[in-house]
Amino acid sequence: MHTSPTDDCADVLIVGYGPVGQVLALQLAGRGRRVTVIERWRTGYPMPRAVAFDSEGARILAAAGIGGHLGEIGEPSGDYTWKNAAGQALLHIDVAERGRCGWPESTSMYQPALEAALVAEGATLKGLTVIRGEEVVAVTDHGDRAEVTSRAPDGRESAHHARWVVGCDGANSFVRGRTGTAMTDLGFSHDWLICDVVLHEEREFRPNNLQICDPDRPRTSVSAGPGHRRWEFMRSAHETVEELNTEKSAWRLLELFDVHPGNATLERFHVYSFSAAYAETWRSGRLLLAGDASHVMPPFAGQGMTAGFRDVTNLSWKLDAVLGGTAGEQLLDTYAEERRPHARHAIQMSVNLGRIICQTDARAAGDRDMVMLATARRPVTAAAAQQRSPFQPLTGGLLDLGEKGRPVRPAGVLTPQGRVAAGGRVGWFDEMVGEGSALISTEDPATLLSDAEREFLEGLGTRLVRVLPQDTDPHTAEGGAVVDADGVYLTFLAETGSTAVLVRPDYYAFGGAADRAGVGRLVAALRAGLAADRPAPRH
Repeated sequence: MHTSPTDDCADVLIVGYGPVGQVLALQLAGRGRRVTVIERWRTGYPMPRAVAFDSEGARILAAAGIGGHLGEIGEPSGDYTWKNAAGQALLHIDVAERGRCGWPESTSMYQPALEAALVAEGATLKGLTVIRGEEVVAVTDHGDRAEVTSRAPDGRESAHHARWVVGCDGANSFVRGRTGTAMTDLGFSHDWLICDVVLHEEREFRPNNLQICDPDRPRTSVSAGPGHRRWEFMRSAHETVEELNTEKSAWRLLELFDVHPGNATLERFHVYSFSAAYAETWRSGRLLLAGDASHVMPPFAGQGMTAGFRDVTNLSWKLDAVLGGTAGEQLLDTYAEERRPHARHAIQMSVNLGRIICQTDARAAGDRDMVMLATARRPVTAAAAQQRSPFQPLTGGLLDLGEKGRPVRPAGVLTPQGRVAAGGRVGWFDEMVGEGSALISTEDPATLLSDAEREFLEGLGTRLVRVLPQDTDPHTAEGGAVVDADGVYLTFLAETGSTAVLVRPDYYAFGGAADRAGVGRLVAALRAGLAADRPAPRH
């Protein structure tokens, strides 16, 4: 076997270099870790697959170093409407251009441009080695390290060693196969013809994103990023995949939207069979799974790629803590404990939406239309909005847990992002204060922490941030203080009854406290949670 340059053990080896693997590589190498990536294809896939990410996804991408490119890669998705076969609006959503994390609630994007920006950013990081054109054919966990064997097209094999291996290698993950985990399949799958199109002349679409719930042929029209558009058509029961998967069929169906060879270029057409499933085990020894390797879902909630970004953002800071010796290896068990229920909710929500959209029984579709038309006339309650939202708090793991093992509010909540000011600068919190964990407080953190507590938090790289009211002169913000320019943080603290909130590096709240004693309790709980002898979670 050929001895490769990566035989001197990397910190983390990533299998697969799609968007999820790219983000993980940037997160880890950006923290100074030695990362090796093995990708079976010599070049990136030139066509789009995913077409959107949400506000949290944009925040993650900005932190990975490509925030300045997001305006070129994508555009705010705009409104989203469901109509029935008669053209009546069953559902209408005005997608906010400013979501919880500051970025648009949904961004429509062109995936090849996104990947190009991520790859270019990765090329600037000294600790990142990317090996393309080699297929992983073996993975062995040796207990203290893992060994990965890759094979080049000429048959030459290379051995690579790493302390941890993460499979970001898609729905047919080789790494997942090596873990032996079972998959839970929700049994919901349909075939859709995907058509990626470039129009020859700019056209305004109202709504910008349209779902036609026609039992004869459910179909979709959505933005796919600047200059690109996607149409999707569900396969009917009377036709085969082979009959649908032709250029002639694509143009015939695109004519329903006045799209034809005279005014458009068909970049790609392909029949895609979506499914809904998740892995039961996301960690086996030194092998971990993320993205489509750990879960797949229908496209109807637009959460597939962002779910993968959430996976690696949760995982990367924990791997970094374990590699740096500030946490025991059992911290990695909280990865699946936190992410699996979160992903499962997004999958189930996507399935529920899909069952409504993919209804092909005319009578059942009529009943659906009647209910949805009546519902559309009623105001949406907060409870109903939360029920159909993919954004859910974490329910367990490394959080401030009460006596019954449940998170104590605001533990597990995704913290918002707004603009803050200090001196002569105004910008997003993450840019102004920096990435990593943070203690955000209405008071001077020095008054809330003992010397030992402060030393512990600073040893974790925690930023101590006092938030000042909007009307404060930013030139008076000193010692890590910032002015809450958008009123986001003081509102969040007040709503949760907190004087201070301890925020993890993945933007989720570890917990909140009303006074100094509460902050001390939070710090003690975090110290215990990171300790090497932390009990493994029960599944």
